Amino acid sequence: MATRRFALLSRATFVGGVTLTVVLFAVGAWQRRWIADDGLIVLRTVRNLLAGNGPVFNAGDRVETNTSAAWTYVIYFFSWVSHARLEYVSLAVALTLSLLAVVFAMLGAARLWGGSAAQLLLPAGALVYIAVPPARDYATSGLENCLVIFWLGVLWYLLIRWSQAERPRPASLAALAFWAGLCWVVRPEMTIVGGLALVMIFCAPVPRSRLHPIVLRALLVAAGGLVPVGYQIWRMGYYGLPYPNTAVAKEAGGAKWSQGFTYLWDLVGPYYLWVPLLVLVVVAALVLRSRRAASLRADVPAAADGESADDKSTRDRLRRLQIRLRTPAAVVALILVSAVLLIIFNVRVGGDFMHGRMLLPQLFCLLLPVSVLPVRLPSRQADSSSSRQVGSSSSRHAFGREWQWSLALPLVAWAATVGWALFAADQDSPDAGSTITASGIVDERVYYVLNSGHSHPILAEDYLDYPRMRAMVRDIEHTPDGGLLLSSPSFMSWYLAPPPLPIPPGGYEHTVYFLNLGMTSMNVPLDVRVIDQEGLAYPLAAHTDRLVDGRIGHDKNLYSDWVLVDTGMVDQHPWMPPFLDEKWVQQARTALSCPDTQALLASSRAPLTRARFRHNLLQAFHFAKYRIDRVPRYEIQRCHLVDPTRPPAPN
Repeated sequence: MATRRFALLSRATFVGGVTLTVVLFAVGAWQRRWIADDGLIVLRTVRNLLAGNGPVFNAGDRVETNTSAAWTYVIYFFSWVSHARLEYVSLAVALTLSLLAVVFAMLGAARLWGGSAAQLLLPAGALVYIAVPPARDYATSGLENCLVIFWLGVLWYLLIRWSQAERPRPASLAALAFWAGLCWVVRPEMTIVGGLALVMIFCAPVPRSRLHPIVLRALLVAAGGLVPVGYQIWRMGYYGLPYPNTAVAKEAGGAKWSQGFTYLWDLVGPYYLWVPLLVLVVVAALVLRSRRAASLRADVPAAADGESADDKSTRDRLRRLQIRLRTPAAVVALILVSAVLLIIFNVRVGGDFMHGRMLLPQLFCLLLPVSVLPVRLPSRQADSSSSRQVGSSSSRHAFGREWQWSLALPLVAWAATVGWALFAADQDSPDAGSTITASGIVDERVYYVLNSGHSHPILAEDYLDYPRMRAMVRDIEHTPDGGLLLSSPSFMSWYLAPPPLPIPPGGYEHTVYFLNLGMTSMNVPLDVRVIDQEGLAYPLAAHTDRLVDGRIGHDKNLYSDWVLVDTGMVDQHPWMPPFLDEKWVQQARTALSCPDTQALLASSRAPLTRARFRHNLLQAFHFAKYRIDRVPRYEIQRCHLVDPTRPPAPN
């Protein structure tokens, strides 16, 4: 009867802890609900998909502007099914996935620690995650953070279940491999986690079944590679790049270690995040040590396969190592190593300009094993049975001391974690989002709240109150002939570069050249082309060299002279904007004629035929590495062209 009561108490505590954590997360995320400008970029691609233009940002220009291909198609699917407004679909899906991510994280940790009736499973690491303000900011931002942590949470749960199953079924193994293989389309750097998981699954012993082991392993390879390999072939042929254009624009292969450490401390320092991490790691290690000691006292065999520990042959050692791959300890090691590698990668590339955003998956990974914390219950029945196993009075005395520590330490750690969570949940980010600091990092949500004048900027029209947005919409309406809209150097007004005469029936298309792609593109029709200086939606800018001292995430800036030539607008004063130089425009026209640059542009602009698809597929890696100089004169020299502004050399 006592055991049953303890079991009910344990189950009720766990269910209550999960429910409370999810409710707190939902309330906190809803209080900070918004959709980021970058989240609106995703919706522009979804608009084109729904309109039949394909997965592009601008019709007729095959550019992948979203880092997470999976997130784009998730929003597209639910938008197609519901016919609801895109912003509301994004908000609802993001919040739902964020909450489910925490649920799966806690379920996986509960399986890790075991469902014994003699212990309580209290929310710990999950509370740490939801207490960090950026975690609540990016639960509804329209960005792929929600999908990334959801994928991680489900992968964690599936791996733990796989490691504890006596004989996994081939179908469940294939499903696990398939889910791990989604890493590449969820977000490219998640291949660190998914790739290691696939290697572990493939190398671990396969269960006996009707399928031959070789056939079963081939099935795992096929399941894991189905989506990433298939999408990769399509991506290279369609877009002409081996990874999203955002990786080119932001130079994901570059190194800015100093800025990366600044970004890391920008999250860890202000919230004293190292405190709960250290506490939970130490307590988890002590609990594991206590359990191992109890296991040894109970004479639990070290190897369940019955192999001799004295067998030192290489084959047997490899066999034992293979068996250990399918254990909860190996899964925990995989998750923690992956988190560290992801942190190193993020620090190397320089972090990001959004406070905390790019480190949230890493934090989520680190906290997965301690999402819940086990606290042992004072069960007399458990104590008496354990005492009978131990035997001597001195051993029973030692066991009693150990039992007291196994109860007191987790409770103290849990109380400290809750106290820290209450402190951190009420903290502001270092700069409060009012200005962009010298580090280039800003609280993105607060920044747009302040600059748009809306407490919860969600709809595209909420961003019309951002400086210059209403003026842009008005200028487009008042210029039916089309043209190129350029922001002034002071960013206070717009200049229109008109199209050449004669004006065709219906006019030329409008092109807007502006950094904030999301709010700009979602407030104009799809027939208005929107491109940016950084190159997220503009390959010509994306393939420029990185500015050494530029703001992180914004360290490319293509001069407007190139765009004037590329769009075919009038290139002479007094018609073109006064801040442009006719000499530079002439040089840009010549530089743009570089054969390699024309080949790059053709990869995304030329009609998609079989020949073009095959050519893009073969040249994708070459296009990814190709760079131009943003100064036209230097680009002319690089391409060995003739500068039209220089007088001919005397004979």
